[in-house]
Amino acid sequence: MEKVIVICGPTASGKTSLSIELAKKVNGEIVSADSMQIYKEMDIGTAKPTIKEMQGIKHYLLDYVLPEERYSVAQYKQDAKNAIKEILCKGKIPIVVGGTGLYINSLIYEIEYNNIKIDEKYRKQLEEIEQKEGLQKLYKMALEIDPIAMEKISKNDKKRIIRVLEIYKATGKTKTEQEIESRKKPVEYDYRVYAINWDREILYQRINKRVDIMIEQGLIEEVQNILNKYKSFPTAMQGLGYKEVVDYIKGIYTKEQMIEKIKMETRRYAKRQLTWFRKNKKTIWIDGTKDIQDNVKIILEGIV
Repeated sequence: MEKVIVICGPTASGKTSLSIELAKKVNGEIVSADSMQIYKEMDIGTAKPTIKEMQGIKHYLLDYVLPEERYSVAQYKQDAKNAIKEILCKGKIPIVVGGTGLYINSLIYEIEYNNIKIDEKYRKQLEEIEQKEGLQKLYKMALEIDPIAMEKISKNDKKRIIRVLEIYKATGKTKTEQEIESRKKPVEYDYRVYAINWDREILYQRINKRVDIMIEQGLIEEVQNILNKYKSFPTAMQGLGYKEVVDYIKGIYTKEQMIEKIKMETRRYAKRQLTWFRKNKKTIWIDGTKDIQDNVKIILEGIV
């Protein structure tokens, strides 16, 4: 079975720099597993690697869809598998890199996510419930339907709460039931999963610093340009950092409040990511404080 390396971990943990150093050593190419870097024109807020940072290493599934397009986990799985196949055909090693747990799980567990058609009428009903009674009401509805799935979903994660309700409405099965059924397919590759770990406080400092840098680099201008250019954003503007800037532009937050909100929500997201990745018992955790070359060496020893 052919090997595929996976590098995951929370936001701001150093996945990009480690994966590029590793790719240089193993003659590898990188497949992104980031649900926001998939979008074109969303560069600053997604911390997308620049051409210079890529150091000539080919990346797949970056700048892949427009901000106005919907892009599902099912589509990601198919596109990522195609990219992995292409890399292996070149005689190179695929390295899947990112922090989107659903994307990574779709590959390493061979989960088949059905492409469920959006019922616009039902979604509108849910949006109206949220406006009248708050997101907490939708959370309670989802909790009654699928308590197991809701263990992994934040009370503030509107997108995923709505998804749990939509899956049940469309199929009559819970998200959990669907995942159990979909894991019956044998896994195609030998996925070697590595996650970068940091002391919680140091990670939070890195996140805060990254947000400050994003603002300096022009995150507000990036969001304004996208808002000016596109009419609809089914998913893109729900992304961390983007929705807060939209609220700032609407006058809901001051600039200082917006920055603090982004930092707080990003820290919460990192905490959820760590919980998610710890559920996979096969994950090998590596120390983010170590020199990159030391961590590359650990991975190289593990994939022999």
